[in-house]
Amino acid sequence: MARLPDAFIDDLLARTDIVEVVGTRVPLKRQGKEYSARCPFHDERSASFTVSPTKQFYHCFGCGAHGTAISFLMNYDRLEFLDAVDELAKRAGMEIPRETNSRTPQQQDDSRDQYSALDAASRFFQKQLESSDKARAYLDGRDVDADTRARFAIGYAPDGYSALKDALGKDERRLKLLERVGLFSKNDRGHVYDKFRDRVMFPIFDRRGRVIAFGGRVMEKDDGPKYLNSPETALFHKGRELYGLWQVRQANQKIERLIVVEGYMDVVSLFQFGVTQAVATLGTATTPDHAELLFRNAPDVYFCFDGDAAGRRAGWRALESVLPRMKDGRQAFFLFLPDGEDPDTIVRKEGAEAFDARLKQGTPLSQFFFDELSREINLGTLDGKARLAEHAKPMLAQIPDGAFGDLMKQELARLTGIGNRAVAAPSATRAPSRANVAPVAKRSLVRAAIAILLQQPSLAMNLESHHAIGGLRLPGIELLLELLELVQQRPDISTGALLEHFNEREEQAALHKLAAMDLPGDEASWAQELQDAINQLEKQLLQQRLDELQAKQRQQGLDDTDKYELRELLKARAGMR
Repeated sequence: MARLPDAFIDDLLARTDIVEVVGTRVPLKRQGKEYSARCPFHDERSASFTVSPTKQFYHCFGCGAHGTAISFLMNYDRLEFLDAVDELAKRAGMEIPRETNSRTPQQQDDSRDQYSALDAASRFFQKQLESSDKARAYLDGRDVDADTRARFAIGYAPDGYSALKDALGKDERRLKLLERVGLFSKNDRGHVYDKFRDRVMFPIFDRRGRVIAFGGRVMEKDDGPKYLNSPETALFHKGRELYGLWQVRQANQKIERLIVVEGYMDVVSLFQFGVTQAVATLGTATTPDHAELLFRNAPDVYFCFDGDAAGRRAGWRALESVLPRMKDGRQAFFLFLPDGEDPDTIVRKEGAEAFDARLKQGTPLSQFFFDELSREINLGTLDGKARLAEHAKPMLAQIPDGAFGDLMKQELARLTGIGNRAVAAPSATRAPSRANVAPVAKRSLVRAAIAILLQQPSLAMNLESHHAIGGLRLPGIELLLELLELVQQRPDISTGALLEHFNEREEQAALHKLAAMDLPGDEASWAQELQDAINQLEKQLLQQRLDELQAKQRQQGLDDTDKYELRELLKARAGMR
């Protein structure tokens, strides 16, 4: 994610009315100080989605979706971070700071020229399709109708070595531009010629609907590699893009699922038969970037591969990329087709309903994970169970905290007999020590202070002190100090902007829950409660140091400096009572 100055993000969110942003997309109803609606991110009958104009953030008490105006656009409109910021900046009449963009104005102009060159090539290929009986006959034979051809901007690269070059490379500058976007190849003698020849052409669109690359398919089996893709360029990184995603977004107001297939024609055929949620990786295995992109667009992802050994290997590589992104609410399934079949042939033989039925019989990720790991392991032996545990534990450790990860670990424990229960059992017989019990109450004090700060960040400016709690060894104390410092540095920061600072950090979900709480009282009572909490934490820090010195005195004695500090701390404690 690109990094923009904190001050710019604060100002952007301060000038943005989140109620207006959400309200243009979701019908909101006023309820007291907030607005509510049925959540746009999951199906529900009652309204559990709230938007707070004072805090400038949204939260769903049903599915846990939460965020600012920026994250709402990212999740609802499925925009990238910079695209969401750009849209809000245009609404607010702001300009994104140029210094945050690593590209110079000249480089930005060059990017526009590259997009224009690729668009011109796409139009050239579409025009060539109109005059190629061979290419049109091929698409007719695959039942690709005119509407589908137009939807995917399918074209044809003529046979010969210079058709595109002669049509578009009219001067040296254009020739270099076309070469840089991957449309030319060069032989050992330095001769430049068309990369795509006698192939059906599939433009690859980015998430804003711009052509960034091409895939070309042969029409006869013996005419070279089945698919030929553009090389990596400044605009195109195959491990980050999905063929068909732009078309999926255009065809579906709400994307409930995505189906990952292997070929361009698989995507096109599925669309042709009404399955408008198919995408394809671009000649590469599913990458972590693909996995993140898939789940950013849909909660359920189906991987549909051939049923042979290669297909199962592709499925396992997809699982490895998906597993670390399996937050609660996300699901992944694996469908392996019969030998000799692919999604294109299956949907043409059986139709969309039958294909949907196959998807419903897909193997859940959890089952595929344990089936594959135990495929050549004898779970009837202790050695086999130990081997399964050895292989599974490091992978399960990658799953984000939540119910899914807990259930996967429970399943491993069921299969092997190795689980947390056996490890934790001995400690259950010990009486809990004071050290183990005391922090429970103290942790709630830190939590209360954080909750108040999130409700009204400006209250931090009224505190008499807070740096004195920095050495306190309590869960959450570093987070509390970070929040206090943020407000000190940015006094006008809103709740939404404060939460945006923690975007993609592990504390984010917990902070959003605290910010969404309806705290009793008003600003004056919160201010007093926050000051009281800081005062109590300062007392705890003093007591912590006293305990350390007294323990040292019992074990090894104190030097003169320690004795002086101990006397002063005892005086200070007496003065606090």
